[in-house]
Amino acid sequence: MAVVWDDGYLGYKLSEDHPLHPVRLALTVSLARGLGVLGHSSVQMLRPEPASDELLTLVHSAEYLDAVRRAPTDPDVGHGLNTPDNPVFADMHEAAALITGGSVLAARRIWAGESQHALNIAGGLHHAMRAQASGFCVYNDAAIAIAELLRRGADRVAYVDVDVHHGDGVQAAFYDDPRVLTISLHQSPLTLFPGTGFPDEIGDGDAAGMSVNVALPPGTADRGWLRAFHAVVPGLLRAFQPQVLVTQCGCDTHHEDPLANLALTVDGQRASYAALHELAHEFCGGRWLGFGGGGYGLVRCVPRAWTHLIAEATGEPVPAWTRIPAEWQEEVRARGFRITPPVWMTEAGERATLIDPDAGPGAAQDGDADDGRPAYQPWQPGAGTPLDRAIVATRRAVYPLHGLDPDDPRD
Repeated sequence: MAVVWDDGYLGYKLSEDHPLHPVRLALTVSLARGLGVLGHSSVQMLRPEPASDELLTLVHSAEYLDAVRRAPTDPDVGHGLNTPDNPVFADMHEAAALITGGSVLAARRIWAGESQHALNIAGGLHHAMRAQASGFCVYNDAAIAIAELLRRGADRVAYVDVDVHHGDGVQAAFYDDPRVLTISLHQSPLTLFPGTGFPDEIGDGDAAGMSVNVALPPGTADRGWLRAFHAVVPGLLRAFQPQVLVTQCGCDTHHEDPLANLALTVDGQRASYAALHELAHEFCGGRWLGFGGGGYGLVRCVPRAWTHLIAEATGEPVPAWTRIPAEWQEEVRARGFRITPPVWMTEAGERATLIDPDAGPGAAQDGDADDGRPAYQPWQPGAGTPLDRAIVATRRAVYPLHGLDPDDPRD
């Protein structure tokens, strides 16, 4: 597997106090190294080149690229730049192009058969539009990577977005393209930015049914989220039979995230990565292209979640009851964070050791699996909770367009 990384990614720094602070990437790489994940025998570390204008204009307009280049010295260029969400910063084009180049490199590796799995944790900037910065995102690296797969001959690409925010920019880029299936599970747009991602956004023309949106009620936690995922995603992938699975693995679904209102734990996020990995092997011959995305719990969530993501892709997940290296905890303190660093790699470990300091595997709580992954009840028609109504709305909007029965839980 390939992990694309360059310290230049840390130059994508919107401001000192911006929620999308690059320290989250630095701490993730440090934790993954400290646990030996990046030293795994299957991991090949790759360094990217900045994306060229030819690549960037697969999705963005030339006028927009010019605005991004000019913005650091002419902040009134418009195009969604120089806003609280997207302040301008020095070398903005260069930093954003480098991240995009990393995502394209990962896509090329997979399509060429050089890597079965490839990850770019700095990627997943899924809100940027053709000529507009949005939601902390300057260039939409995920959409550009998909466009590059199409340019190289792919004709069935599935994109699954598990960020708490709707993957609106990727959806918009392929809204009328039947070669790309986009599935986004996100907090209800009635309660969260960007205000899109309703079940009736299904795609246009020949692509009707190729845009899929699961709008989750605020407060949805591990078991409910997993029920929604498994009620929608596997059936659609089985019908579509993608050649590549592209995933945006934003971890701002975490219950402590300061910008949203879902309630997943690191254990639930870890379970989602395992499910995506399994689906890549079931439907795509293992071809899995993964990105990071949102996530604003800079210490307690992002580093643990994306270390689990990388480890999952190696085929040797980090066990729930794994202690975090003391050296990493000290690095957190040295960086000036006042929050107490986590001790365990998942919250199942934290819960178990609160009860029994010597707890380990086998100490799962409330019916969860022995490895700490949350248990969930499969979806059944007729349930009346807000979550189940959300599942039904999505299935009824798109399942018939794929020849599936929206009321049959086997589909």
